[in-house]
Amino acid sequence: MESTELAVTTGNRLVTDLTNEIARFCADAGDGLVNVFVPHATAGVAIIETGSGTEPDLELALEGLLPTKDIYRHRHGSLGHGRDHVMPAFISPSVSIPVINGRLALGTWQSVVLVDPNGDNPQRQVRISFLAG
Repeated sequence: MESTELAVTTGNRLVTDLTNEIARFCADAGDGLVNVFVPHATAGVAIIETGSGTEPDLELALEGLLPTKDIYRHRHGSLGHGRDHVMPAFISPSVSIPVINGRLALGTWQSVVLVDPNGDNPQRQVRISFLAG
């Protein structure tokens, strides 16, 4: 297995596209699987279409499902931080993607993104691991 870690600065963005970095990591890898994992309690990884309005739609959906209110038992940090800790139950901290001939086998409009609602910590690490097949 080959593995690397990306340092990602999210700022106040909910969604950060990781597709190009993952593609570069897999470019000479051949066939296998790539796993993308975020080792944080308030972030997840998803495969979505980007640039078509999906990012604000995702934000709206998360707000409807997990509102940014002072209703959570987990209360340190900014308003809604308890929600941030619940989100990874809905958006997994990892995804696996087939790699064929060094290319991500994603659909035409699919991108791999970091989803991180936690504005209190804008510095994130993302672990990318390739397992040859």
